[in-house]
Amino acid sequence: MALSFDEYSSYDALGLAELVRTGQSTAVELLDAALARLEAVDGKLNAVVHRHEAWARKRAAGPQSGPFAGVPFLTKNLEQQIAGWPHDSGSRALRNQVSPFTSPTIARWLAAGLVPFGQTNSPEFGSKGITEPELHGPTRNPWDTERSPGGSSGGSASAVAAGVVPAAGASDGGGSIRIPASWSGLFGLKPGRGLLPEAPASPEPFHGYATQGVLSRSVRDSAALLDAAIAAEPSGSYLSALPQRPLLQEVGADPGTLRIGFSDFSPLRPDGASTEAATAMTTAAHLAESLGHAVEEAKPQINWTELTESFVTLWTAKAAYNLAELARLGVDVSEVEVDNRILAAMGSSVSAADLFRARQCWHEQTVALTKFFEKYDLFLTPTTAEAPPKIGSLNTSATLKALSKLVLGLRGSRLFSISNIPREVIMKNYRIVPYTQLANVTGRPAMSVPLHWTDTGLPIGSQFIGPLGSEPRLIRLAAQFEAAQPWKDRRPAL
Repeated sequence: MALSFDEYSSYDALGLAELVRTGQSTAVELLDAALARLEAVDGKLNAVVHRHEAWARKRAAGPQSGPFAGVPFLTKNLEQQIAGWPHDSGSRALRNQVSPFTSPTIARWLAAGLVPFGQTNSPEFGSKGITEPELHGPTRNPWDTERSPGGSSGGSASAVAAGVVPAAGASDGGGSIRIPASWSGLFGLKPGRGLLPEAPASPEPFHGYATQGVLSRSVRDSAALLDAAIAAEPSGSYLSALPQRPLLQEVGADPGTLRIGFSDFSPLRPDGASTEAATAMTTAAHLAESLGHAVEEAKPQINWTELTESFVTLWTAKAAYNLAELARLGVDVSEVEVDNRILAAMGSSVSAADLFRARQCWHEQTVALTKFFEKYDLFLTPTTAEAPPKIGSLNTSATLKALSKLVLGLRGSRLFSISNIPREVIMKNYRIVPYTQLANVTGRPAMSVPLHWTDTGLPIGSQFIGPLGSEPRLIRLAAQFEAAQPWKDRRPAL
């Protein structure tokens, strides 16, 4: 049957798969509905930067199998590759690149039956918590098109929030699943380190900081999509302990009485989170308490300043490596955005000793968080420190860009290392998203749940971080929240 948008959007991904499985609809009809919605809204949102309708139609017309057979899907235009598709990572320097292989996680989702038909917008190299690359332009938030949906998985978040697809590919190296989940009214779970291995395509991404995942409207979709991607990879860096049973089976299971500590402290925010973000956190705390959980104000004994500094050390060193590798491959790195060249210039001054010192800091913070989890089952914070920012509000000023270009033209990496230019660029972005990096540094799973909307109708999420292997616990709690305060059918007026 042909589906109207209201019919199509009333189902989550598993619900759409059930329509195909029972013969109530077909993969082609679902794809038609997704493409029609994309055509209706993407002129306002700019969520999808590459479309592959012919490729998707051929797949949808073929035999369907797997738990998500026939379900329309979108992949992120960053490290989620399909052989033969473009893969520019949001950069003008790579605008003619075509992927020679399919990423391991995407291969697993294809095996589960998904029908990808496009690639979603991402900031260049995923380096910001907003999605405004110069190559493709800014992605806009369906809840308020003057604002950002977050990043780096902003295109995916915008498309899911607008009802183009029920779930979309995302990844998280410093909050890139949870930040857009917070600002787009979605559920986003960052799995723990190593649970979704990327080998043999690449070594452990970003020293283990980064992982693949999804953004979705329903908890059960995220659970089932992670189930499809979780794997034991012999060529990986290590073998993670896999969940004892599918995460989908945790949806609806009793989470028990959880001990939850909460705090909105961050050295980048001396006065705490904004009123809206603090309200989102306390809303989650009160809801958890009403459901029988033990909730109190508490925070781990993390050295937050050192954690931030060590994260910046790795981030800039990786930027320096990325640009050096691109140059080695013959790419014109002068076409890379100025902000990323600033980060790379700063990273070029990072020494081997700096990296080892940062790694030691990560271990110390991991130990501190582990001690916190001896008393508490979960740590609750705001996901983001503010409501969604206005498009362009985090841009580097024209004056600073001009100065940066001048210094870069003089090959002034040393000048950058002793100036405030890189710090201004970095901290301008980090001050609104200071809570998510802890889970990346320590490798712990973390989720953002959409329990609060501001008086002006903007979503802002709450983050829960758990110990190693607590993905089942997080799913059980998220499903309990979803049942108590449903969000799946809450839609922007777009």
